[in-house]
Amino acid sequence: MHLSGTLAALLVFVLACTAVVFMRHRALKSFAFTAWVFTFVAASMVWPPAFGTWLGYDLKNLVAPLVQIIMFGMGTKLSLADFVRVFVMPWPVFIGLGLHYTVMPLAGFAIAWSFGFPPEVAAGVILVGSVSSGAASNLMAYLARGNVALAVTITACSTLVSPLMTPLLMQRLAGQMVPIDSVKMVVEIFNIVIVPVVAGLIANRILYDSRACYNRGLPLGAMAAAAILLAAGAGLLPGAPLGRLAALQAGAAVGLGLIALVALTKLCVSVIARRPGNWMDRVLPLVSMTGICLIIAIITARSRERLLSVGAALIVAAMLHNAIGYLFGYWLARAVRLDEITCRTIALEVGMQNGGMASGLALGVLKSADAALAPAIFGPWMNISGSLLASWWRRRPVPGTAAGPAPARPPAPGKESLIEK
Repeated sequence: MHLSGTLAALLVFVLACTAVVFMRHRALKSFAFTAWVFTFVAASMVWPPAFGTWLGYDLKNLVAPLVQIIMFGMGTKLSLADFVRVFVMPWPVFIGLGLHYTVMPLAGFAIAWSFGFPPEVAAGVILVGSVSSGAASNLMAYLARGNVALAVTITACSTLVSPLMTPLLMQRLAGQMVPIDSVKMVVEIFNIVIVPVVAGLIANRILYDSRACYNRGLPLGAMAAAAILLAAGAGLLPGAPLGRLAALQAGAAVGLGLIALVALTKLCVSVIARRPGNWMDRVLPLVSMTGICLIIAIITARSRERLLSVGAALIVAAMLHNAIGYLFGYWLARAVRLDEITCRTIALEVGMQNGGMASGLALGVLKSADAALAPAIFGPWMNISGSLLASWWRRRPVPGTAAGPAPARPPAPGKESLIEK
């Protein structure tokens, strides 16, 4: 940034104050995450070394663990019922999944080619379109008075098939732009997405199951101890005999460590302090927001010069890609005669991608901070556009209903996170 040091510091300070004000204002609270993203982006543009290395440690090595933590948080919002529900509503789920993994990757490829982005930046645009949907789409479906159960199921299923679909799509659409190691990408998706999500599913049971074994001190302590021992074992296990699967050790260690942390926290808060409640619902959004802001800042600091040259075009590309997802998701669902509520839900599920997953794969597999620029820009925009679209639909209930089919409760414990992962 071509600003004096004082003006640059003042800009970051003003943005940080704005974010704090938004967090404390009821009407503006939903935009606090975006304000913090702008703050971290500005800070990383002004002081790139601050997000480079700390005491000799390269901060880019934090991206994968941060994505794993975010995916763990997403897992805590899911349950096995969300996966089983596909058998209850197979056709809408199939349509949602099909549109998600055709419209978005093809749109990403078309946009990358049309804008003439450099190869690594173009691969990042395609990568954003090729990953699963994110958890924030579930909240947007709730705010839009959509079918929350369907939204959660599509998110869960798109995540489950991502180890197959994302490498396949990247190989087909981006393989001529940058080298794509499909096997490594499959392993990395399991490492940063599937394993943490499975760990989150286990934590969901610990957090919300009403049975006695999940609400007494001795069983919770035993679960925490077992998870700690297994995490230590996963971390210390020699990686050489596992070959390329050794990368899964990190995801297993992080997931088991977080399970232990959840069990210990519940033991201390709910059993010892006798303060039961959905404390995890308050913690997870803050952790996710902080993690995503750090990821974006780390990426921005490493691609500062590239962002200055293609940043404006990437913002336009993000808006266009996102709009294509909403429009094609809605109208193609209408074309197969799905009801209005389902069409709105599918539009949100198709249009909103898992930016955290895309960032992790860009740095972990493509080894490119330039490829990670697109997820860093697309993610915050999806939250803005999703909130606006959900609010617009909420004010326009489906004809024949008094106020639209709002669910009786929010999308299950913890599903009110405003963060797109």
